[in-house]
Amino acid sequence: MTVDTMWAVRLHAFGAPEVLVRERVPRPVPGPGEVLVRVHAAGLNPPDWYARSGFPNIPAAIRPTPALPLVPGSDVSGTVVATGPGSARQVGERVHALVNFPGRGAGYAEYATVPDAHLALLPDALDHLTGAALPMAGLTAYQYLRHLDPAPGGTAVVNGAAGGVGHLAVQLLRAGGAGEVVAVASGRHERFLRELGADRFVDYTAGPVADAVRGADLLFDTVGGPDAHRLLPVLRRGGRVAPVFFGDYRTEHATGDLGLVLGDRSWQVRSSGADLAALDALVVSGAVRVAVTGVFPLVEAAAAHRRAEQGHLRGKSVLHVAD
Repeated sequence: MTVDTMWAVRLHAFGAPEVLVRERVPRPVPGPGEVLVRVHAAGLNPPDWYARSGFPNIPAAIRPTPALPLVPGSDVSGTVVATGPGSARQVGERVHALVNFPGRGAGYAEYATVPDAHLALLPDALDHLTGAALPMAGLTAYQYLRHLDPAPGGTAVVNGAAGGVGHLAVQLLRAGGAGEVVAVASGRHERFLRELGADRFVDYTAGPVADAVRGADLLFDTVGGPDAHRLLPVLRRGGRVAPVFFGDYRTEHATGDLGLVLGDRSWQVRSSGADLAALDALVVSGAVRVAVTGVFPLVEAAAAHRRAEQGHLRGKSVLHVAD
């Protein structure tokens, strides 16, 4: 073992979780305007398993083709141990980030290089597990809700409300002044979501969601998929759909017959240290809580992916890399 190598989880071929292997690789060197972060925890997000399997859920015309071998992961929380030329950061700072997204983050590793602009100082009140859980999920909800014009108001329905993006969207909508927040998830998550501030809860396993909700102003859909159109009747004419993931919303029917406004399906979350710092302030204030419900050691990244792909997760899962 040498000081210029590190442990990382990589894949050399696309496939099932078993393609993830922990091995020694060269330690990265920070470039201009970058820092080297000693990673204490790395967040787990859907793009990680999409990339691992070759993005089969994305239409072929826009499907990314990442180069192999690949170190997955874009959410990191850790300590600055070195700085590149021109970096304004200081060695020893506690930081976290959504790294180089969209793009290649390489977070499943002991060390990661991160541009200054993507970093936020991790508040002393937050631990590294929370710091790793927040970036992608929190920025997705925060940036998308801010992207909507006008700002969300009236009744907002969050589909997939118990998941990583969903449970944060419920809280951000509540903090942002939504008149009513309706959380859609399976019944076992009702107490969790009501504690986070949901005004109403709908168990999608008990029957069609549209039988329980009508006249909503916003559908924030974190699930998407081939059945996404089934939720459209919850909206009033002129209501908006905010699709976080790809889904079949039957565009002509939605915009024509139902008179709905479909959000920009090409919208993409972006790395932003400034936005992440704003989220941190909401978490520290108590307005937003990050639910970390699964922690796996780095060596068990494949097991973490297997669990994630079973679905029905509550909150976020995180890889513990180092104390």
